[in-house]
Amino acid sequence: MLTEKKIGFIGSGNMGEALVSGLVLSKASKPENIICSDIAEDLLADIKKKYGVQTTTDNLEVVEKAEIIVYATKPQILGAVLKETAPALDKSKLIISIAAGVPLAAIAVGLDKELRLIRSMPNICAFVKESATAIAAGEFVLEGDVELAKAIFNSVGETVFIQENVLMDAFTGLSGSGPAYIFTIVDAMADAGVKMGLSRKDALFLSTQTVLGAAKLLLESKEHPGQLKDRVASPGGTAIAGIHTLEQGGLRTTMINAIESATKRSKELGDQMVKDFIEKNGKKK
Repeated sequence: MLTEKKIGFIGSGNMGEALVSGLVLSKASKPENIICSDIAEDLLADIKKKYGVQTTTDNLEVVEKAEIIVYATKPQILGAVLKETAPALDKSKLIISIAAGVPLAAIAVGLDKELRLIRSMPNICAFVKESATAIAAGEFVLEGDVELAKAIFNSVGETVFIQENVLMDAFTGLSGSGPAYIFTIVDAMADAGVKMGLSRKDALFLSTQTVLGAAKLLLESKEHPGQLKDRVASPGGTAIAGIHTLEQGGLRTTMINAIESATKRSKELGDQMVKDFIEKNGKKK
């Protein structure tokens, strides 16, 4: 069970703290079983005070003490951190990376060992415990490893297991980048409300609450969005007039194109990351 596992976080910035908060507040893990490292001592002091976890500035101490190690560093420094900690890693430890855009192939090159690797990608909504998180496993994971990873990320939202090589980029384009699309839509809806005479404050609140309510209704009713749309759009009414205008503006095509573009960009960045890791580690494909 996850509650009995020693969990280490290398990197305790925004996403690292969000996960620590989720684990402690949901009681999925005990504070005394969590150890966090970072170069910022003031940040570590704050996390220790808030959640009662162990802290250190020594990444190797995290690796030595933990059974599950979460690499929560920025992608730009992940290679250096992997190189620093690789000598202390073995198959007794489950290794999870949440570094955005870094494929399992790059992580494997950086560690240069047969290890139990998992790549995960939570999105920004982890900060309010509503993340959509994708999890992908390397070839040496053991039975139960994916479930342990899911238990960690379920503390900040919901998880889905996917085949990394073919679908992680699609997840990035849809859910990893998706909150930015919704923020843009909410901002546009608020602008429209202001144009129609609402105050900026009221327009923004109403736009945000409308999106929240619609998402909750979709999740809880389990109805197809088309069915719910038809329930709102009565014959000759206001909603169908608005939908007509959205279709004239190519909303569906634009959204599909946006997700396709983000997916392609994710693949480009991932391929470049693998290339960079290979070059820095002196490996050949």
